[in-house]
Amino acid sequence: MAQPALQAAESDDARQAEPASADLDLSSLMRSCRWAVEEERLHEPRIPLATGVPARNGTIDKYMGDCIMAFWNAPLDDEDHPEHACKSALVMFEELEVLNQALKAEAEESGERHIPLKVGVGINTGDCVVGNMGSEQRFDYSVLGDAVNLAARLEGQSKNYGVGIVIGEETKAVISDKFATMELDLIAVKGKAEAVRIHTILGREDMLHQQGFRALRTQHDEMLDAYRWQDWAGARKLIDRCRGGDGSFNDLYDLYEERIVFYLHPPGT
Repeated sequence: MAQPALQAAESDDARQAEPASADLDLSSLMRSCRWAVEEERLHEPRIPLATGVPARNGTIDKYMGDCIMAFWNAPLDDEDHPEHACKSALVMFEELEVLNQALKAEAEESGERHIPLKVGVGINTGDCVVGNMGSEQRFDYSVLGDAVNLAARLEGQSKNYGVGIVIGEETKAVISDKFATMELDLIAVKGKAEAVRIHTILGREDMLHQQGFRALRTQHDEMLDAYRWQDWAGARKLIDRCRGGDGSFNDLYDLYEERIVFYLHPPGT
């Protein structure tokens, strides 16, 4: 696939490039962050969270308030771009844990209440247009396309489902043998006629082969099957079994419980 003739990832690079089609892999939009620091320090959390992107061949597109947008496979080819995007997302959460510990210690020292930072990441893979976009007076090296828009929408779903990372079906198909993933739902997306299947990432390949994770994913998939067949009693039993883990998916299972109650007892009945 043709790539732009730009060899720098800087958005303000003066050299020209022809826009070309490239595979987009990550739009990491952290709009669900809750910042526990004063406004003049708003930039501080983004520094450690962003370091994993360029270290894994990613290009940081822009910062938008508390949001970071990045992409892979441009301007330079990257055959493993889905894997690098997912690894970068996991590194963000590892860095986030360290950052929260530091902020907690700082808050305790000053006698203030600690509010942990929370981050949501959306990852999608697909074709897009990449290159210098704008006018002669001002332009940026950036990406455009449906795949970009979907990545932003996936990020927005992270808070709804109580998970840190939401990935699209195309990304999951490529990285499923390298990361521990679980299906979340089928969602309607504006501009698309068919529902989009979304997933989350829990960990790297070592977790993928752990017996506990494999058992949880089996029960979780059975729960989704029962739910989609409208076997409400069966789905509820499986939800109770799935809750026996570390509680990291309680928000997700609460969501499915609420839906089942709605279907069993719709308003006005």
